[in-house]
Order: sequence, then C-alpha cells, then structure tokens
Amino acid sequence: MSITNRQAICNVLLEAAKTNPDLTVVCSDSRGSGSLTPFAKTYPDQFVEVGIAEQDLVGISAGLAAGGMQVFAASPASFLTTRSYEQVKVDVAYSSTNVKLIGISGGVSYGALGMTHHSTQDFAAMTALTGMRVYCPSDHFQTEKLVQELLKDNLPAYIRVSRSATADIYDENMPFVLNQANVIQSGTDALIVAVGEMVPFAKEAAEELESLGFSVGVLDMYCLKPFDTKTFLEMASKVPVVISVEEHSQYGGLGSQVAQALCANDPKRLVEMHLPDTHLVAGTNTEIFKEYGLDAKGIARTTLQAIEKSRCERAIASVQ
Repeated sequence: MSITNRQAICNVLLEAAKTNPDLTVVCSDSRGSGSLTPFAKTYPDQFVEVGIAEQDLVGISAGLAAGGMQVFAASPASFLTTRSYEQVKVDVAYSSTNVKLIGISGGVSYGALGMTHHSTQDFAAMTALTGMRVYCPSDHFQTEKLVQELLKDNLPAYIRVSRSATADIYDENMPFVLNQANVIQSGTDALIVAVGEMVPFAKEAAEELESLGFSVGVLDMYCLKPFDTKTFLEMASKVPVVISVEEHSQYGGLGSQVAQALCANDPKRLVEMHLPDTHLVAGTNTEIFKEYGLDAKGIARTTLQAIEKSRCERAIASVQ
C-alpha cells in the first residue's frame, strides 16, 4: 500500500533525528496536514510550532539555521510560496541558510477549496530565486531518497509534495542521484517529461500507447532546479516530439525549462501540458486533472495526436 510523500518525509526525519540533535522541524499550524505529528510527539524539543504565520515560519527557520540547526520547515505550498516570498528570498535563498522548505498539498491538492489554496505558480516563483533548488518528487520511494540526500548538505531547497498518495513508480532499491532525472523508460516515437503527481499518469499513458504499437519514453524530472539538461537532451535526441506534463501554470514551470533546453540545443516539436491561465473549476484534484486533460487518458490522447502530426509533417517533407 502506497503512502503519501509527506508521510515519507516524516519517516526519514524521524530516523535522522535519532542521531542528529540539531535536526529541527518548524510548522505553521501544519503538523497534521504535513503528517509531521509523529515527529512533534517523538522529538518535542526539536519541533517548533509558529501558528498560522508563514512569514514568521521562514524567518524563525532561517534564524535557527544561522545558529547551527538543520531545519525543515513545512507549510501549505500555496501560502509558503506567496505570503512569505520575501522572507524566502532574503532570509533563505540570499542568505544561503540551511533551510529545506516543504510545500505541502502542492498544485491543486486542496481541490474544492479553490484558487486561494492552489499553488500553480510555485515552480516559477521558487526557481527564479538565485540560490534556491526546487524539487517535486513523484512517489514516496523517490521522496525518501531525495530527503535522505538533502540531509547531507547545508544548502537551501524547496520541495513540493502532493496531499494524496500517488501510485508507486519505483521501489526501495531505485537508483537515485541528486539533481539527476530518473529515466522510467525510453522510446522512439515521443518523450513525455513529467514531474510530481503527473509522473504516474505519464507512465500509464505511455503503457496505453505501447499497447497500440507506439514507443513512448517517460522521464521523471523531479529536479526542476537544477534542471537536468544532460539526461533530458539524451532522451529527447531519440524522438521527434516531446510532451511536457505538469500540475502548474503554463508560465515558468517545467514546460518553460524544456522549451529553453530544446531551443538552445535540439529544436523539435514540443507540446506543453499544464493547467490553464484561468480560475480553475472547483472539485477534487482528480476531477480537476480530468477536466484539463492531465489524467492518463488525456496525456495519452495528446501524445498520440502529437505523434501523428509529427509523422504527417515528416511524410510531407520527404516528398517535397
């Protein structure tokens, strides 16, 4: 049975705290929604609750880090990346403090609570900050590996995790290198580059297309910054068309980085799949994904259309 990525983070921190008295978790009335209650109960002297005060959360976390603590600060992504943006920019990124920011319930995880609680701009906002690394893991196995690696350094980072559990993509023996994208499968007809909760859908879509005779690669680009250009270009060189899929606005996210990499190195057809630049419909995250074609069937349909268009263009070019 899969567990949520936030639960995976808590499990890793609980284990690390056994031998690291400097490890400190800071929450903004979010220990429950962040699945961090077990940490607060087990290590009360290494847990700080600031209440609903995201700006204070970041400032206090930076202060603790400046005093030698290793800090993980958790708050809803929608508030952490907007309300406290200046504090993140100055106190964490610019000051290069050892603070790992956990944006819980990212994207449209809060569903029916609407746009006030959606974080569809966080990739753009956080990757724009000099000195800030940005990650969005897919399943709990990858999340565990990511946090274990981040515990080894003292640099800032932002981690976006979803609220619900995603289908398992990997297992406990998965290969993982920090800042290196995970290749799920290679293909020759198209490449789907996905991030976070979109990765299981991308994998399912590729499998559906494989049953129809198409060869589709899937790349898990959990590391949005630094973007793994090397692995991406190696995968993209094998296909005529690339599809990017993200639970984010069309501006400044995964699609933008994919486009930059292709334009500078290997221009080819790119189809960007993302949330639209509008006030989204209300509903569960599953309903929202389906509405905007970001579920497995929608990704498969868009990928197939891109493959067919690419084949048609190449056929026409061959007879001219």
